[in-house]
Amino acid sequence: MKFLPAQLTFILGNKPTGRNIGVLKKFSLLLLSLVIVYSLIFHVIMQLEGKNYSIITGFYWTLTVMSTLGFGDITFTGDIGKAFSILVLMTGVILLLIMLPFTFIQFFYAPWLEAQSKSRVPRKLNGPIAGHVLITNFGPIAMVLIERLKQYGHSYALILSDMQQVLDLADQGYSVLLGELDDPQTWRNASVQTAAMVVATNDDMKNTATVFTVRQLAPTVTIVASADLKDSLDILQLAGCHLTFQFMDMLGQALARRSLGKTSNSTLIGRFEELVIAESPVMRTNLVGKTIQDIALRQKTGLNVVGLWERGRFTLPKASTRLESSMVLVLAGSQRQLDIYDALIGKRQTSEAPVLILGGGRVGRAAAKTLRDENVSYCVVEKNPRRPGADGEHYIIGSATDHDTLVQAGITKAPSVIITTHSDEMNIYLTLYCRRLRPDIQIISRATLDRNINVLHSAGADLVMSHAPMAASTIINILTPGRLLILTEGLDIFRYPVPEALIGKNLSQSGIREKTACSVIAIISEGATHINPDPIEPLKSGEEMLMIGAIEAEKTFAENYL
Repeated sequence: MKFLPAQLTFILGNKPTGRNIGVLKKFSLLLLSLVIVYSLIFHVIMQLEGKNYSIITGFYWTLTVMSTLGFGDITFTGDIGKAFSILVLMTGVILLLIMLPFTFIQFFYAPWLEAQSKSRVPRKLNGPIAGHVLITNFGPIAMVLIERLKQYGHSYALILSDMQQVLDLADQGYSVLLGELDDPQTWRNASVQTAAMVVATNDDMKNTATVFTVRQLAPTVTIVASADLKDSLDILQLAGCHLTFQFMDMLGQALARRSLGKTSNSTLIGRFEELVIAESPVMRTNLVGKTIQDIALRQKTGLNVVGLWERGRFTLPKASTRLESSMVLVLAGSQRQLDIYDALIGKRQTSEAPVLILGGGRVGRAAAKTLRDENVSYCVVEKNPRRPGADGEHYIIGSATDHDTLVQAGITKAPSVIITTHSDEMNIYLTLYCRRLRPDIQIISRATLDRNINVLHSAGADLVMSHAPMAASTIINILTPGRLLILTEGLDIFRYPVPEALIGKNLSQSGIREKTACSVIAIISEGATHINPDPIEPLKSGEEMLMIGAIEAEKTFAENYL
């Protein structure tokens, strides 16, 4: 009942709805006129048959015939009367049984339902709110970002212009508002002046209008936007955007840097002051078949093996863990130590054959450019000859599902294949196909939806990356500078003061690794960062620990020690 005034206001004040009500009035007037005319004709014909009835009886007969009730207590005996009855009956069927329900639904009930929906759609955040994140599009990036924001205790709100989508998401429990992104009132309703960040992930033109509108209202709020075109980066910054990212290009670069064709063995995935975190595939190195104790990286380089990726699963290594070709080392140390590691491992056991890239879209072209910049030979398989670059010497026009095309591109000798199509179904198919053709090849695949990452690993991919977790990680890192660093899918660095229960104990006695499945990679003491600290050095009050672990590691640490 509390929405009734708003619904009536909408129905009566809306111009199209007002016109519809006018049509309904005209139809009702027509129907009433026909009932009166038919009632008069009824009396005329009955008098011709020598019968007299009251005025009320005339209306009674007309309505029972038009509504098809036909009680049969009053009937004509002559042909003229019967023909008239048929006319009244057919008119009633058309007007009362067909046109009246349609007219009522179209011109009254449907507008009433629309008014009811609009009266309950959220348009404004309730109560004073601050430090929240405003997101302008609901897609793969937003879905992952919202989960990360919830995990780390940040409030958020989606701002969308589609009323039905807003209602659907609100019913699913999302915090969502209805409003146009270029309307200042929308952003006032979202308390943009007190927001921590605005994330714009629509197309370039819509993002530009969004950024410009927000910047007029909130000069200091941090705005992060995605860009499809390179030229849009400058335009978005001129509109007032703090940070712009081409997430698809970033994904292509990340995929290429993890291929076996590049010169260095390790790939930098994160940096915290002097501390660097890197990944290094075990495939085709002299590490295959050795244990962590055998390779003795800490003694030889100073680096610490803080984790292992194996087909999407992150584990903490033990001294007896044997390294397999499918594994990827996660290393922590300094840049100098990483350089020593690359020199120690030496050149990978690979041929001079080009890295194979399946798909010449934005991600594939970004991967190709990265390999080209590193002087790595590559070959792109693209079925669309009109794609940019498709006429170059490094491109083969054809379908990646065709065996002859793959052989022509070099699948039999390529050290790595990078699958970059935007269809997860196609990527799964190509992963299975390439694994069947080359059991020993490194397969790196893109995933559009986060839920398909594990599926692609199961299909045979050695590494799988998605632009949505990458974008969400980038945004969270900007939102929490110095406290949290998300490195890659499901792998975080987090920072906490030494808990009281651990003061005076050393890392070997702390049980952190066994209880929380994370590793302490640095100790921050008096402003200095001590990388890979001595495990027998006592922990002191006032020190901070940098830890690395899977996405649930921080929660487990807090439950056990805080």
